[in-house]
Amino acid sequence: MLSLLRDPRAIGLLLAATLTILSNQIISPSLPGIGAHFDGLPHADLMARMLVTAPSLLVAILAPFAGWLADRFGRRRQLLIGIVLFAVAGSGGLWLPTLPLILASRMVLGVGVALIMTAQTALIGDYFHGERRGQFMGVQIAATNFAGFVFLLIAGAIAGISPFAPFVIYLVALLYLPVLWAVLPEPPKGEEQERRDPAEAGERGWGLLLGVVILLAGFNFLTFYMLPTQMPYFLPTIGHDAPADAARLVAGVTLFGGISSLAYGRVRARLGRALTPTIGFALFALGFGLFGLAEGYGTVLAGGVLLGLAAGLVWPTFLSVALDVVPAHRRGLAAGAVTTSVFLGQFLSPIVSQPLIGALGYAGTFEVMAAVLAAMALVVLVTFRERPAVVATV
Repeated sequence: MLSLLRDPRAIGLLLAATLTILSNQIISPSLPGIGAHFDGLPHADLMARMLVTAPSLLVAILAPFAGWLADRFGRRRQLLIGIVLFAVAGSGGLWLPTLPLILASRMVLGVGVALIMTAQTALIGDYFHGERRGQFMGVQIAATNFAGFVFLLIAGAIAGISPFAPFVIYLVALLYLPVLWAVLPEPPKGEEQERRDPAEAGERGWGLLLGVVILLAGFNFLTFYMLPTQMPYFLPTIGHDAPADAARLVAGVTLFGGISSLAYGRVRARLGRALTPTIGFALFALGFGLFGLAEGYGTVLAGGVLLGLAAGLVWPTFLSVALDVVPAHRRGLAAGAVTTSVFLGQFLSPIVSQPLIGALGYAGTFEVMAAVLAAMALVVLVTFRERPAVVATV
């Protein structure tokens, strides 16, 4: 891990990755306050919830196109443009006067996130290979989780001053911009990489496995994003209605996710590509099971710890497997497809969970999600087994 951190390219990519944790969750503690501020507006509570997931809709729609652009026109330029857009649109809650306009700015933020995530992920595949790439994925999840832990604590604290104050945190992207400009070179085209190294031509059957990764990533994030979108409303039902309570829970999940993901490279080397995320999905199921049983804040926190540990084992798998199996000239497309799945799951989370909560209550909904996640663990165990054969041509 230390050798990675001596590589300036790794530092630049890690900084870019920390922006993804800001795109949605950072305003989660503010949702009740924003809804109350616009209380006279029809459907203000639903629109406030959608501020968290609105960027996901645009990312889900645009990520495949952004991935194609990254493959065709270059990753570095796209990443830098996305970061500028991220800062301007992300801070919209500071200067826009109405909830519909703020919601629109969140959708523009999604455009920036799509550009950033697809280019950044493709650059990982270009810069790092083999075991080093797997190590970087674990370090990246750790970096995003630790950054999220810090940013969410700050957001929870300043949300008590004003529900719009956390929007200022998005401006940190402007501080990253000159660093990324300096340390991230444009890599060779994918076809050139494949000519230099036949192993870069992709794993046999990569299309099918990529499809499984896409489906699992979407379902996983649909369930996980109940945490930022529903927990601020669930916690008051068990006697914890302060914005800081929700912030501490989400921050705790990100902290333990960071700790777990630091061990991802070693765990995967020991347990393999299939068993590592299988354990992660099982921990996700146990965490939601505890939410369903919770009658106090301590049980919810215990479930959050399990979710954090699970995230560190599961989330690096999605992109590392995608980058491992696809040909070099398809990395942008693969990054876009997985990104679309992740953010579509985030966007659909409140749309799917809200009717379930209305019909089953919070406890019943959490139990249903636990069952879905347990089924995912079985699917991963069967489909993610190692496939050593490598195709020679695309």
